[in-house]
Amino acid sequence: MTIDLRSDTVTKPSRGMLEAMMSAPVGDDVFNEDPTVLALEEKTARLFDKEAALFGPSGTMTNQIAIKCHTQPGDELICDVNSHIYNYEGGGISFNSGVQAKLVTGDRGRITTRHIEDSINADYDWLTKTTLVSLENTVNRAGGSCYDLATMKNIKQFCKEKQLALHLDGARVFNAIAENSYSAADIGNQFDSVSICLSKGLGAPVGSLLLGTKDLIKKARRLRKVFGGGMRQAGFLAAAGIYALDYNLERLKDDHVKAKVLGNELSKLPYVESVMPVDTNIVIFNLTDKYTAVSFEAALQPYDIKLAAFGKQTIRFVTHLDFTDEMLAKVVEVLRKL
Repeated sequence: MTIDLRSDTVTKPSRGMLEAMMSAPVGDDVFNEDPTVLALEEKTARLFDKEAALFGPSGTMTNQIAIKCHTQPGDELICDVNSHIYNYEGGGISFNSGVQAKLVTGDRGRITTRHIEDSINADYDWLTKTTLVSLENTVNRAGGSCYDLATMKNIKQFCKEKQLALHLDGARVFNAIAENSYSAADIGNQFDSVSICLSKGLGAPVGSLLLGTKDLIKKARRLRKVFGGGMRQAGFLAAAGIYALDYNLERLKDDHVKAKVLGNELSKLPYVESVMPVDTNIVIFNLTDKYTAVSFEAALQPYDIKLAAFGKQTIRFVTHLDFTDEMLAKVVEVLRKL
């Protein structure tokens, strides 16, 4: 029995999802004629109270399209030092858009209006023009931490006053929604654009969406083609996304419970130096000198447990819908005996 805790992207489609995929009506999405893609885009836009949506192959692409929509070459965006758009998208901010990032250090990846205010450049010819702020919810590198609604509202109002666009990398936004009292529409109403992922936590094999105004999505659609993201009979994939939104949202709390169990167990172990607070489905912990990330990974290999090394002494576990109670018990047993 392989136990894969590297990411919540490792899940396989369920029987119900596969049946939905195989029975999906399809067309050519580059011609905007795939009925299942159109249904997914309409469903998601309505869920987040946005005018329109665009289906793309990955969250990296939808984030990068959003950045290009909101900026011009030579501009600057503000984001936390832990942001996925800065750390894990292949340098796309500069490569795709000719934009540089001004990094700030927030509270476990979460920034405030003060961080933004302190980072806006003055209107001088020799300074980059600040045009975009990007938030992440939940924050991957910060252990799945969540923004509260009041902070997001404050940032929205501040960015409006300063004429800054505001983007959300919401790869795991449904995990944040599951842990808080706000809705998808509450989230959508705070941002000019939102990127959401269907293959993280929700069990879909492929796919993300960019949400925004009709004008923004029209521009984004052209950029998707330029980036090579125009897909043809993509309805088979979109059907998996529709199924995920219909059946796999409520169960996200189960992943959070399992993650908290892991975090609690890890905090008791002598070879674990510290564990980040576990807010959602991500557990990040630091090892003592007994192990490096490499040697810890090797120690778990005989038990067929997979993990993600997040630094020389840092490990990430991510729970997901294919991580069962039986697997949780096995991981806890193995961790205790190391």
